[in-house]
Amino acid sequence: MIYLDNAATTFPKPECVYKAMDAFMREKCANPGRAGHRMSVEAEQTIEKARVTVAGFLGIRCPERMIFTYNATDALNMGIKGLLSEGDHVITSNLEHNSVSRPLKGLESRGVITVTWVTSSDDGFICVDDIKSAIRSNTKLIICTHASNVLGTIQPIREIGEVARERDVIFMVDAAQTIGVCDINIEEQYVDMLAFTGHKGPFGPPGSGGLYVGDRVELRAWREGGTGFEPESPSQPDSLPYKLESGTPNSVGIIGLKAGIEFCINEGVGKIRDHERKLTMRLISALETDDRCDIYGSLDGDRRVGIVSLNIKGLQPAEVGAILDNRFNIAVRPGLHCAPYVHREIGTFPDGMVRISPGYFNTMKEIEETISGLKEIAGSV
Repeated sequence: MIYLDNAATTFPKPECVYKAMDAFMREKCANPGRAGHRMSVEAEQTIEKARVTVAGFLGIRCPERMIFTYNATDALNMGIKGLLSEGDHVITSNLEHNSVSRPLKGLESRGVITVTWVTSSDDGFICVDDIKSAIRSNTKLIICTHASNVLGTIQPIREIGEVARERDVIFMVDAAQTIGVCDINIEEQYVDMLAFTGHKGPFGPPGSGGLYVGDRVELRAWREGGTGFEPESPSQPDSLPYKLESGTPNSVGIIGLKAGIEFCINEGVGKIRDHERKLTMRLISALETDDRCDIYGSLDGDRRVGIVSLNIKGLQPAEVGAILDNRFNIAVRPGLHCAPYVHREIGTFPDGMVRISPGYFNTMKEIEETISGLKEIAGSV
């Protein structure tokens, strides 16, 4: 199969990820930090090494502020619901994934918070001035995606972060589509909280992810329970990472995430991005002049990640996806991509688009086969 659904989950994983997870499962997979025996201690030490690796990759100076989570949705809920209180105001955008919009809508519908939804430009970018104009005296949080999972457009997070810092507002970034493929530095981009998943750009397994919690942020515990730290206390520990990491962690997932991050470091994020950009731009250049296809978002390869979303006139996205799968053995993602508001804005709701997302292990030959398949489908209408 030609797998072009890497914006959902990267596949395949580097061999080092499979090997690291297999070795840990066979040799060290005790409950980390919950006992004094050697195997438990080794498991905890391995996880802490992973924490240091991920923190360094993101420019985080204090590794204890890098919280392991089960995915980006888990991390976003942890940050949103752990921070916001009654009367707070939040600024976000129409580009957001449901993992941002649903928690905010839920709090808003219960009368806890108010939300300002900033719309993006026609080519898929948030305007920094719109963010600035929306700030109120009670604005507690600005939260936005680093790159749209529908359009692939990379947002100006450094500039938004500067505005947030100047106005003393917490800035949270959803980096699900950018970690591992775009340079991220917490300090330089003025990010107070950063949520990410492990199973996309970092090449880790499903069930892994993280949340950076900056020193300007104080979160309530999202989960409470066993931590292996201060077991005698009737209440949740107040120190990080224990405060936010209750329960047995997904140790083998964290080890896979570490191996995937190390792969990104060794290969070079720039090299990974350049490869995905070449594949993406080949798709765009082959289809942008075809009157039978509509491509959405900016066509500038420097301002987008490896996502090309399109529709073929006369066919539903689900039909195109099914034909690619069944006739051409090509995996893509049709639909709304769990981001309905951007589809409403663009006019592709409720059917959505066909999202094609090349990854580091795809080849130009596979892209050419995909282009050929799309043109054949378009010619059959």
